[in-house]
Amino acid sequence: MSWDEFSDHKPPSAAQLRAQAAQRIQDLTDEGYQLTPIPTGTRNGPIGKSFWGKAWCKHLEAFSDYEYHLPRGRSYVRNGAVVDLKIEPQTITALVNGAELYQLTVNIDALEPSKWAAIKTRCQGKIGSLVELLKGTLSDETISLVIDSEDGLFPKPSEIHFNCNCPDWADMCKHVAASLYGVGVRLDESPELLFKLRGVDHTELITLDSTVSELTKTKASRRRRTLDHDAVNDVFGLDIDD
Repeated sequence: MSWDEFSDHKPPSAAQLRAQAAQRIQDLTDEGYQLTPIPTGTRNGPIGKSFWGKAWCKHLEAFSDYEYHLPRGRSYVRNGAVVDLKIEPQTITALVNGAELYQLTVNIDALEPSKWAAIKTRCQGKIGSLVELLKGTLSDETISLVIDSEDGLFPKPSEIHFNCNCPDWADMCKHVAASLYGVGVRLDESPELLFKLRGVDHTELITLDSTVSELTKTKASRRRRTLDHDAVNDVFGLDIDD
């Protein structure tokens, strides 16, 4: 039974959702399941906290296709109802606690090779390191490139396909919506998962010049340490082993 099926059923409160989800996680863990739940969050404010988490959620909310369905998902994810969420290339799988435990899959099309090639070309020389990329400390120009709703990294509604075993007849049920928001939370922790989800290698956005520069700095640092070591030997007449 779904809470959406009969209007005379009162939806569970936030406290009930949290308690039920916590108990469900405990029961499944006791049965030997390896879960990666989305932790409960604050009742207000954005769900994603980092650059990539916020950008993912804002991207979803920008589409009128999802306008009605996302608020219900926000409530669920805030209250810990996503008891398991895993991200693999082009696939999100989740277990969401509701009136029952529901299993769902979200398939996301791989980023088109031509789009990925265009992103790499347009970002050439603009991203200096993996740290900059994953933290989202990029120039406004680069940010606009990677989050562009049509040609950026995020999927369009037509590229998102979902299936949930709940009885809700809506195009997008609250369990799917909660899971999509859960991806935003996961990107706070591991932003590289966005690139994994779209089937591309995020390290390809780092310029060759930057990579060579970092290697040169490392070698120079090692050379300085060797010179310092030799200088000590010369000055003090010591034979210092490494």
